[in-house]
Amino acid sequence: MLSKKIVKLLCTLPLLLGLAACNNDEAKTIKIGATVGPHAEVVEAVAVEAEKQGLNVEVVIFSDYITPNAALADGSLDMNSYQHQPFLDNFNTNSEQKLVSVGQSILMRMGIYSSKYQSIADLPDQARISIPNDPTNGSRALILLADAGLIALNENTAAKATPYDIAENPKQFEFVEVEAAQLPRTLDDVDASVITMNYVMSSGLNPAEQGIYLESEDAEFAVMQIAARAEDKENETYKKVVEIFQSQAVQDFVSKTYNGTIEVAR
Repeated sequence: MLSKKIVKLLCTLPLLLGLAACNNDEAKTIKIGATVGPHAEVVEAVAVEAEKQGLNVEVVIFSDYITPNAALADGSLDMNSYQHQPFLDNFNTNSEQKLVSVGQSILMRMGIYSSKYQSIADLPDQARISIPNDPTNGSRALILLADAGLIALNENTAAKATPYDIAENPKQFEFVEVEAAQLPRTLDDVDASVITMNYVMSSGLNPAEQGIYLESEDAEFAVMQIAARAEDKENETYKKVVEIFQSQAVQDFVSKTYNGTIEVAR
């Protein structure tokens, strides 16, 4: 009788171990937060590729820009992907949290667009250029215009430039401040407009046809970061996730889906 019980136990043991393994796999599910739209869509493509490589990725979608970092900080998420480095730094400063970038996901470059001219060199004297009226994107636009050589900013100007910080404006451009979401609609009324990529996408503009100058691929506001908690910076599984973000499969998805408006960060 005892031997039969032992045999029964031995037969049951593999099943129990199998169940334990399944539970262990579920525990390894990586929760990645992203804001609704392209960020979440890219993470969903990452999740598909991750599954092929034996990783379980759950995409958690948010409708605001604050909650994904708060959820990462409190452990509700393992990683997130939706922000540039200055935004991440600002969150850490204001919340006293220690979130870090563990890699780069996509590029969303601000650009100078025009329906009238083919290059920035063609912009005439006293051209009217519309720029965002909010402090963050307005400053970013002026920095881009300075990078393009169209204006020069005061030497002591950092990341908070305003039109009052313009030191040189040789062609006497007129800057028209407009709500960022409305900038694409101004293209018929101005000579050029400085527009963030999210509004380029929603308006159907084509960077290849109407973009006359784009931020560089390493511009800090253009590169979206993959964030994690500081203690997980060297997590090998997370490093594998970062590799998947930059994999050929995800590059192909981004290229096919966004037609040049969004690129995979290198």
